[in-house]
Amino acid sequence: MPTKSVKKIPVTATPATSIPEKPAPTDAPKSTLSVEDLVGGPVSEARENVATPPSEPKAAVTAAESAPPGPVRSPIPTMPMRPAPSQYQGAFNSPRPYQAMRPRFMSVPPASSSSTGTATYRPYRPYREFNANREMQDANVPTQTVKGFLEIMPEGHGFLRPKFIPSDHDIYISQSQIRKFMLRGGDEVVGQAREPKDNERYYGLLKVEKVNEVEADKMGTRPRYDDLVPIYPKEMIKLETEKLPLSTRIIDLLAPIGFGQRGMIVSPPKAGKTTILKEIANGISTNYPKVYLMAALIGERPEEVTDLSRSIKGEVIASHFDESPQEQTKVAEIALERAKRQVEMGKDVVILLDSITRLARAYNLTVNSSGRTLSGGFDPAALYPAKRFLGAARKCEGGGSLTIIGTALVETGSRMDDLIYEEFKGTGNMELHLSRALAEKRVFPAIDVEKSGTRQEQLLFSETNMKRIVTLRNMLSLLNNEAERTLALIERLTKTKSNEEFLKSLSKGG
Repeated sequence: MPTKSVKKIPVTATPATSIPEKPAPTDAPKSTLSVEDLVGGPVSEARENVATPPSEPKAAVTAAESAPPGPVRSPIPTMPMRPAPSQYQGAFNSPRPYQAMRPRFMSVPPASSSSTGTATYRPYRPYREFNANREMQDANVPTQTVKGFLEIMPEGHGFLRPKFIPSDHDIYISQSQIRKFMLRGGDEVVGQAREPKDNERYYGLLKVEKVNEVEADKMGTRPRYDDLVPIYPKEMIKLETEKLPLSTRIIDLLAPIGFGQRGMIVSPPKAGKTTILKEIANGISTNYPKVYLMAALIGERPEEVTDLSRSIKGEVIASHFDESPQEQTKVAEIALERAKRQVEMGKDVVILLDSITRLARAYNLTVNSSGRTLSGGFDPAALYPAKRFLGAARKCEGGGSLTIIGTALVETGSRMDDLIYEEFKGTGNMELHLSRALAEKRVFPAIDVEKSGTRQEQLLFSETNMKRIVTLRNMLSLLNNEAERTLALIERLTKTKSNEEFLKSLSKGG
């Protein structure tokens, strides 16, 4: 049976429109009722009687739903956080906290297991990541063991000088390492260094292993040299080794040297002061091998520097006469700082300085002018740094001593040299005078036995030997001139093998 086709009529949807209200008839009377009449009372009472329908409780919004999509980095946390540790409270509460301790937060805080819903954050410290990356890089760099003496620059960093004076083999050390290990100028530092890069000149120190022959981690605190209490020398440095040389035996008798002595060898030219310095150094190194011996040669002749370097068993720091005054003064300052660091460690140090006169002359050319001039064209401002060097010698209470034996030139024909000696004469507590007249007669050692002496020498001798020394001086004073005194003493010493035997012969009247 055939089906009838149904014709579909398209139906278009019309937007729903609100039915307009019929306007009020114009002829209707106007209402004269007020709001109070409709409500049946005042408006305030009607509002109180109307019950407000209760609002449905809102669902809690989690932090993940409230956070916008995508990474969000904000310096202010969107959720409450626990207080920072006590060591970081000042950094977070300060008006301008350190950049290294400024917190960094994640885009979406992690879900917390606590019931309060607070998230835990940790401050971001970029310097830790930087140091970790740097250590990883340094671990892969080939290094070699280096050693040198520290010299700190005015900018804060320093250099390790293998030979005390600046050279192309110096090692750079950063200011952070100097502060970390509390290093001071003159410290002997051993560590690992890398080779210089393309744009660098010096090796770079990566790790500090030892400081003054002590492990860097076990260094601890040490006293300042200026805080040590100076006292009179009470222990004598015995220079006598054998029957010869006679110079050391005469010094032990007439001008003894103690630990912490501040001595001067006053000598005219060609009187044998360099030879006496070598004999003093050999006597100290032979009898006291643990004493740290140094020789600071200022403006010396190159051949004498070589001779002293081969003769002295110790550190030799030298500058030639053709070098600039700045380099000559730097040699003395490096030697002094090195000696101070050893004394702070409780060691006994001896410095042989040749000479005080040339050191003062070098400072006269380097210091800023004070506007005044002394005799011979000497600036008074140049006396202070030279006196500071000689005045550093002392015996420290509780251990450690610094002994400085310097030479002073006289009878050179220069008024400046005479002025320097007169200014330094009162600072020393031991003087050994050499005579040009004896040297011209080829009498060596050319020691003037009458002018030579030591202050407070009774602290160095025993009571018995002190009486014998007084007897010896009285016997020598009976002779007419200095040549006879020195010749008589040399003759008697050559007949005995030691000073003890010589002093016993005096008590017997032999």
